[in-house]
Amino acid sequence: MDSRVKEILDKSKRVVFFGGAGVSTESNIPDFRSESGLYKAMNEYGFSPETMLSRTFFDNKTEMFFDYYKKNLVYRDAKPNKAHLALAKLEQEGKLAGVVTQNIDGLHQKAGSEKVYELHGSVLRNNCMECGKFYDLDFIMDEANCRNGIPVCPVCGGIIKPDVVLYEEALNDSVIRGAVDAIASADTLIVGGTSLVVYPAAGLIHYFRGDNLILINKTETDADRNADLVIHDAIGKILGD
Repeated sequence: MDSRVKEILDKSKRVVFFGGAGVSTESNIPDFRSESGLYKAMNEYGFSPETMLSRTFFDNKTEMFFDYYKKNLVYRDAKPNKAHLALAKLEQEGKLAGVVTQNIDGLHQKAGSEKVYELHGSVLRNNCMECGKFYDLDFIMDEANCRNGIPVCPVCGGIIKPDVVLYEEALNDSVIRGAVDAIASADTLIVGGTSLVVYPAAGLIHYFRGDNLILINKTETDADRNADLVIHDAIGKILGD
């Protein structure tokens, strides 16, 4: 771990981590909002990622939604990287009070973190829109369970929707409350792998009233000037061994 970060953490009693896509890119999960992601979406589908990941698109072009979703947002072979593992270790040591993440890949839990607030949901959870029955990721990825690429509930025939917050959908109230409470009660907040441009999630850091704000991101963010420590580097390199 970077010595500057370690020095602050050693003096902290309640640390919270707020992370974005940059945490998962080190596990080879590409950021669909990047220039290459935008180009790929427009070139193959003729729509932007934001359009295809909207509730309107899901409702009106369900088959195309799932084709894009399964190819670009689901990475079943991805493994936790040094950042995920370091955060899980901090939680086990009683230092980290929680992880607030914009990612939907479940890698924090896979690494061993237990207190995770998934602002945008998770690809690992899926429910029938008619009867509410739960299905795991393997089920909806199996074409045998799909009709024209759309996962269908074998119980009632309803469409199975990933528990992922789409554009035009509201964030989960209880998750937001938990994240706000965690951030507001932290004495140190580490913000990593996010450019803090996706709202309302990015606005959550304004609830932080603690002593130390650490920002770790490869590029500058608007919050850099308010941070106690700013490091422009890969999150895994800074938090890892």
